[in-house]
This record gives sequence, structure tokens and C-alpha cells, in this order.
Amino acid sequence: MKAENGEIINSFTRLLNYIYKNMAQTINQRIDALRALLKREGIDAFIIPSTDPHLSEYVAPYWKSREWISGFTGSAGTAVITSDKAGLWTDSRYFLQAEQQLEGSGIDLYKEMLPETPSILDFLRENLTANSVVGIDGKVFSTTQAIALQEDLAKNDITVKSIADPMNEIWTDRPPMPEAPAFIHEMKYAGKSCPDKLAAIRREMKKSEADVLLVSALDEIAWTLNIRGNDVHCNPVVVSYLIINEQETHFFIQPEKVTEELSAYLEEAGVTIHAYGDTESFVTRIPDGSIMLDMGKTNYAVYSALPPSCRVLDERSPIALLKAVRNDREIAGIHAAMQRDGVALVKFLKWLEEAVPAGNETEISVDKKLHEFRAAQPLYMGESFDTIAGYKEHGAIVHYEATPATDVPLKPEGFLLLDSGAQYLDGTTDITRTIALGKLTEEEKTDYTLILKGHIDLAMAVFPEGTRGAQLDVLARMPIWQYHMNFLHGTGHGVGHFLNVHEGPQSIRMNENPVTLRPGMVTSNEPGVYKAGSHGIRTENLVLTVKDGEGMFGNYLKFETITLCPICKKGIIKEMLTAEETAWLDNYHQHVYEALSPSLNEGEREWLKEACSNLTTNH
Repeated sequence: MKAENGEIINSFTRLLNYIYKNMAQTINQRIDALRALLKREGIDAFIIPSTDPHLSEYVAPYWKSREWISGFTGSAGTAVITSDKAGLWTDSRYFLQAEQQLEGSGIDLYKEMLPETPSILDFLRENLTANSVVGIDGKVFSTTQAIALQEDLAKNDITVKSIADPMNEIWTDRPPMPEAPAFIHEMKYAGKSCPDKLAAIRREMKKSEADVLLVSALDEIAWTLNIRGNDVHCNPVVVSYLIINEQETHFFIQPEKVTEELSAYLEEAGVTIHAYGDTESFVTRIPDGSIMLDMGKTNYAVYSALPPSCRVLDERSPIALLKAVRNDREIAGIHAAMQRDGVALVKFLKWLEEAVPAGNETEISVDKKLHEFRAAQPLYMGESFDTIAGYKEHGAIVHYEATPATDVPLKPEGFLLLDSGAQYLDGTTDITRTIALGKLTEEEKTDYTLILKGHIDLAMAVFPEGTRGAQLDVLARMPIWQYHMNFLHGTGHGVGHFLNVHEGPQSIRMNENPVTLRPGMVTSNEPGVYKAGSHGIRTENLVLTVKDGEGMFGNYLKFETITLCPICKKGIIKEMLTAEETAWLDNYHQHVYEALSPSLNEGEREWLKEACSNLTTNH
């Protein structure tokens, strides 16, 4: 049997090497084509980010230029191509994935946030001489980035030149622009009408003395207009721009995406429709006055089209905070969505426990099975991101996605890290469970328990109004810091309402963010630890910030955990938990059982009863 497994592994390795070798040849050809174009344009280096004209985290296939030129499929990264060098910068979530996908491509990997890694600016200074020209596509660079780049490189007599997207010429089989129709997100889910939202936005504009608000962020536009779409995989947004002044609202969208129903709805809401391609020409005609825009979320090409007489107010869009604080209907909706999602997850976890010993399941098959259970739930609209099902060492690849080439069978041993989520008409879910499939090592148990401690300690936090996420981040990290371990991703991100699974403006992370946590915000709680070649562990629930009463010097807040799914107890070293942490886990599991059991059959209820049994008495 061992010899047979060895042959399978060798065949698998050969297949991987063949795929990467042939991909690398294609990547080399693409880079050569870009270099030829840059030489013709007199450009010495070109920077390719991962964004679209709306500075989105996840983008439609049309704008996946960085992925196309490099072969690296992670959602975050920046490629830089010079006449003789190529590099890709990405963060810790993608270190292992990028190493594999860039192998043999001639593109060097630069690991961000490590002290030895040069920044893109340092790389350009080192590899270019005075009077060199760095090219960018101004449509996919934020104004903040473009201006900072110009100012920094000017110190070395290096010029930054914004040019039309060169991929239009060399990407011969480029996917088309998104064309799917947009649709209305009904009031029974949104909880607040489009005219009411526009009125609230205008009140905030008045406070800032802004005559015009330019909105580029797709989630903000979708929320404001109560519309949704299918333009970006897993993110129900519509590629568009929105310009709001005191009396008018102008919406820029491709005409083929507007149905008769949507047209009538927008007209009734006082919204004027324009062609998406007319945005920049419209901007040039904005009358004198003050225009509010977020230079970090507005692309440089649109900014550059503004009349010189306009006074730019560089402020975060007021929509970001209005959207992040959920109304009562939205809060009721996310609770309902969590209940249905929890039912699907329990059905799946029971099936998984029974299926793995049979030996027929793989990372991809369990991903498909989870999708089946979720798709059977009412109001289901799709996944909120591609499921991460990482078994054993694959769990250490933070944003791993199994492919036919990397898929491995699951065995009754080790950990399966399962990070998944769903889009429902009444809410968006995001959950990670690290599941013990069988025997674990002491190291795995220790790491699992430490991450659970950090998760619980953050979940139990009580804090005064005005607290920022960065002030709470240490609670989730302290248990692993004491073992000289850390994770480099954020501990918590905002989650949209049938919108993007990653949204701001709030966050919980080591990096400073001035936005305070407020009642009605939904944020993730997801500490983790990742050991290359061994295992990865993450435990994630979503939490709702709620009031916790008055106290010294003002009001206090706390987190209400809203995700409903048992946390695997098999990896817990009970003695490492404090009495308070154990009580939290027992109370959480009791709540999960009470919320989900009425929607399950007898066998599922029995499984859930055991999964939610008290750690104090049944471990």
C-alpha cells in the first residue's frame, strides 16, 4: 500500500510540474509581449495591481490583468515588469501559493511585511536610473497611490506616466466586460429605501460642506440604490459609478445591464441613468464647487478628469459608515440567514464525520457537498467566496483553493481547515472551522487550543464606546504570542449585507484604523496559526457589536456572536482553557443547539446534541 501511495504521489508531482512548466512558458510569452509594447511607448517599468477601476478587492475576469500576466491566482498582489526583471509582491496569506505558481516563470516573489523584503518603490529605485519612466494604468490605481508614487519617484528623477490599459492590445482572448442585468434588492431585506438613504447621505454631505459626492466603491453604490448584480464572482455588486449632488443623483452603468423594471425603479427614486463609459466626460463638466471623494477609492483617471476649478474634499465616503451600521431589518435578516446557514453546516458536519472513514472523500468533494447543503436553504444566492478546504499541510496555505491538480483524499487523522460562506437575500455569512478528522499530534492540539483561547477572549470583550479594532486585536493574539507564534492577516473584517464578504470601514487588526466599533456593525473574529508543511488552524465566527449599558465615563459595548455552528471539541486541551473560557464555549454551544435543533431531523439533532455537549462534563 505504501509503494502504491508513493507512485500516486510521484505521478501527482509530475503532473504539477508539467502544469507549472507549461504555464511558465505562456507567462514568459505574455511578459515578452508586454515588454515589447512598453519599449515602443518609452516605458522602463510597468506596475500591475490586482484591482479594477473601482479599487475592488475582488474583480470581474475582465480586470484580472495581474493574474493573466503572472499566473498567480491569489486575490491580492502587485506585479512589476521591467526590461529585464519581473517581481510579484503579495502578503502572508499567499506566500506558499505564490511560490508554487511562480516557479519557473522568471517572476521573483517578494513577501510583503517581512523586514528583508524591499518595497516596490525600493525595487524601482534600485533597478531604474534617472530619467526612467514608470508606467501605470490610471484607471486601476487609486489617486492616493498614483500621487504618492509620482512624488516619491520624482526624488530620483523618475517619471510616472499614466497610459491606456496595455492589456487591451496584448491580451487577445480577454474576457468581455460584465453584462449581466442588475436587480432590485427588496425593502423587506434592505430595511431602508433608496430615497431615504440618499437623504441620509445628503445630510452627511452638508456637514462636510460638499456640493457633490463621487462614489466609486461598488458595495457603496449597491447599498445606496438597493440594487445587486452578478458582475463579480461571489460579490453581488454592479460595475458602475454614482454622483450625488444636492438635488440630483447620476448613475453610470452599461445600458444593457438595465432592465425595464430597474429603469422604472430608479426613475421613481429620482436617479438619472447614464452610460458607464460617459463617467469621465460627465466629471469634466461638474460645475465649480466642492466635490467629496475618497482619493484612496477613486481611480486616478477619473480624478484627473475633474475641472481644475473644483475644490476636492478628500474624505472617506459617508456611505461606508452608514452602510456598516445595520438597521433593525438587516439585523433580523442576518440572524435568520445565520440560522439557515447553521442548519446546512450541521447537516454537512454530520455527513463529513460519517463519510471520511470510508475513504472516498477529497478536498474538492467536501467543498461540493457543503455547497449542496447550503443551496437547499431558502433565499440562498450563492457562495460569498470560494470555499477553502485545506487538509493537513494545505491548511497552512491561508487562501488555499483545491484544484484537480492539488486535490488530496481526506483520512481519519489530522485537521481539515474549512473556511466558507454564503450569500442569502437577507445576509452574508463567513465561517471557519478547523475539524479534527481523527488522531492529532500534541502540537496540533496545543495550537488548536491556543487559537480557540484567542477567539474566545476576543468574543468576550467588553469595551467603552470609541474603541478601535486595533485596541482589541491583542486579545486574539496574546495566547499564541506567549508561544512565540503569530499570524500576519487581520483578526477581523467587516461583512456586508448580501454584499461583499470583506467590507469596511471597521476592522480588527494590528494596523491602526481610526474607525471605531459601533452598535450594529458585523465583524469577523478569526485568529489563526499556520505552519508550512504541517497544518493550519483558524476559528472564525461573525460578531455583532451591541450595547452593554452605561458605566464609568460613558457607555460600553460588547460582541454578540451571531454565527451558529458547533466548534470542534476533539482538538481541545481542556486544561489550557480558563474557567471563563470554558463557560463561554459551553454557553455558546447551548445557544447553537437551541437555535438549530428545531430545524433538524432526529438523527441530526442527536449528532448536534453531542457536538454541543458541555466541555466541563463531556470531555
